[in-house]
Amino acid sequence: MKMEVRRKKNEKSVKQLKKAVQKVLIVLLLLVPAVFVVMPVLILLSGALMDSHELRNHLSSVFSQGNEFISWKLIPDYPSFANYKKILLETPQFFILFWNSMKLVVCILAGQLVMAVPAAWGFAVYQIKGSRVLFVLYVVLMLLPFQVTMLSCYLVLNRLSLLNTHLAIILPAVFSTFPVFLSYGGFRAIPAQLLEAARIDGAGEITIFLKLGLPLGKSGLLSAMVLGFLEYWNMMEQPMAFLEDKALWPLSLYLPEITWGQAGFAFCASVVTLIPAVFVFVLGQDYLEQGIIYSGLKE
Repeated sequence: MKMEVRRKKNEKSVKQLKKAVQKVLIVLLLLVPAVFVVMPVLILLSGALMDSHELRNHLSSVFSQGNEFISWKLIPDYPSFANYKKILLETPQFFILFWNSMKLVVCILAGQLVMAVPAAWGFAVYQIKGSRVLFVLYVVLMLLPFQVTMLSCYLVLNRLSLLNTHLAIILPAVFSTFPVFLSYGGFRAIPAQLLEAARIDGAGEITIFLKLGLPLGKSGLLSAMVLGFLEYWNMMEQPMAFLEDKALWPLSLYLPEITWGQAGFAFCASVVTLIPAVFVFVLGQDYLEQGIIYSGLKE
């Protein structure tokens, strides 16, 4: 009897050991890609605190066009905020382009709320003949890359005399199908019985949309806004195609213009550009996850 109890204890200890080893291996496997993801951000933050002399020492092979590997330290020997001072106090054009990016993103997202949310509500709630086919067409249009529609957009914007204006970037993005797709998933998750009960109680369609649709489907809406902000904050192809005046450029086109001789300035500009995207992502992370779940639900 004692031998049987001891054998069961040993088997239990072996199982616990195996589980512990499996957990350690899983953590190690997850740490490897995490390091590759975090390392560029750490290099960016440390490079923004280095002075020009230290950066030149670390990046000497790049400046000399040599074949050697660059050296790097995550903690600078002599931290300096000179580059932040230069970009925040001595570079007014940076703030002009920063404002351009904010203006473009805010106008695009506001326009998408006006255009995409009612469209998604109509597709999700009102099942009429042909609506399913039209929604599939929306999804197909979402899959088309910008390069496919660039020429047609250029011709239309040229005919409307909107080229080299911010409206050339805002208007095509306002009618994007992607926010319709994400918002549709959030609205489809609302029980049809709840909407029918509201109609029986005498609520109108606009009241149902404002009082039930928007509050209950906000996860899909906010996830569309978060993904939209991240996309349009970093967009490059549309401004390159439709904007000629550099005073109208967003920050995403300004950073590649910085030369290697201004490496520290480039690091600081990248950090400042990264802050709004990180801020929006952290605030909307929960809604982003729920919106992705809704978009993957089968009807």
